[in-house]
Amino acid sequence: MIAVSFPLTTWRDLVYLVAIVGFVVALKGLSSPRGARRGNLVGAASAAVAVAMTFSDSTVYHSATNVTLALIAMAIGAALAVPAARLVKMTAMPQMVAAFNGVGGGAAALVSVVEWLHWHSTGTHPATYQIAEVLLGVIIGSVSFSGSTIAFAKLQEIMATRPITYPAQQAINAAAGIALLALTLAAIVTGTVGYVYAILALAFGLGVALVLPIGGADVPVLISLLNSFTGLAVAASGFTLRNNLLIVAGTLVGASGIILTRLMSQAMGRSLTNILFSAFGAVVTANTSLEGAGGRSVRSSTPVDVGVLLAYSSKVVIVPGYGLAVAQAQHVVKELADSLASRGVKVAYAIHPVAGRMPGHMNVLLAEADVSYDDLEEMDEANAEMATTDVALVVGANDTVNPAAVDSPGSPIYGMPIIHTDRAAHIVFLKRSMRPGFAGIDNELLFNDKTVMLFGDAKETLQKLVAAIADL
Repeated sequence: MIAVSFPLTTWRDLVYLVAIVGFVVALKGLSSPRGARRGNLVGAASAAVAVAMTFSDSTVYHSATNVTLALIAMAIGAALAVPAARLVKMTAMPQMVAAFNGVGGGAAALVSVVEWLHWHSTGTHPATYQIAEVLLGVIIGSVSFSGSTIAFAKLQEIMATRPITYPAQQAINAAAGIALLALTLAAIVTGTVGYVYAILALAFGLGVALVLPIGGADVPVLISLLNSFTGLAVAASGFTLRNNLLIVAGTLVGASGIILTRLMSQAMGRSLTNILFSAFGAVVTANTSLEGAGGRSVRSSTPVDVGVLLAYSSKVVIVPGYGLAVAQAQHVVKELADSLASRGVKVAYAIHPVAGRMPGHMNVLLAEADVSYDDLEEMDEANAEMATTDVALVVGANDTVNPAAVDSPGSPIYGMPIIHTDRAAHIVFLKRSMRPGFAGIDNELLFNDKTVMLFGDAKETLQKLVAAIADL
């Protein structure tokens, strides 16, 4: 028998290949709520194996100091990330994604800067394409880091969530882009370190400037785009470090991020350029009183009356929104659904693609309450059955059910696909007040003759509905 021996580099590449396959399988799993948990675990395991194998590289282990510093950094990162991920509230999930994404972009930018400084200190004269790779990592990584930081601040309401604009904003951004291009060309030609620092600072500022005019409702789309940027920055770092794993992993993240960005834009019925440059949501135009334009008033009801309506229905569709997450009412809404199901009522959940503040937000929220995936209906599926629905129970949603998206060509949400709760026999809205959604416009559905309002905290209101049905 002939023994076959492979060098360590070959084994490392094989392990990297397995990890890459794991990343692809993870993305496939994340495409469905049913496989999302398994996909997440596969992705995490693949990343852990890849990182562990990286320590076999002689450029890493030849220095005990480097290994020690790397292990310390990993320990600090785990100590911060694990509690953050476990303790984060569902309403804060989007800003956590923004924070983690920003860290990834910043890390990619720093890797590129350090590589440039290494060339400078050793007198190395890299090829032009290598310089371009490093500068690309610096630019994209810096934009992703600063942009994600501002996105986090907006979602966390550390700063104003509305679009922040100033005179000649687009012209200033264009000038900054031209200056960034000029500095990049100068750095490629001269190899001067000072240009790299200037590029780093200008790209950081450009990331801030690009995010400031984007309103809170559009920030999730922005985060998806910035996630794509981070992937591209990681891929650029992979070329710089000659690491195939980083190249493929970064490309996967970049491609999936831009696909998700496109899908979210379509779900909102708007183009990406409109989201990035229209300053959407700058002005709130809705009337927050109980009367709409022309002195119209909404009809309010009581939990007892609505409980009777729900209990004697054949089919109820629950439409969750961000308000459900804010109230942390997912367990109570599951209790209500179980109570209705025990009485023979068919219950389903209609999920809008951009309900909440990130794709899949409602799916994750309901999964936390052990809602069966079989009970979740995507928008098109739910709309097909809405005409045969007795009651559409809207919990914390607003813009995603607003008929203005279909009926009002001048509306800022015109063209956005919605869940057509207006086709149901009865509509029940659970809202704290008449305050509008992110779009800042009146929802004509609230004044529909088929609509009744239950005002108050969603969790408390749902508890009262459960109690009312139990007393029947």
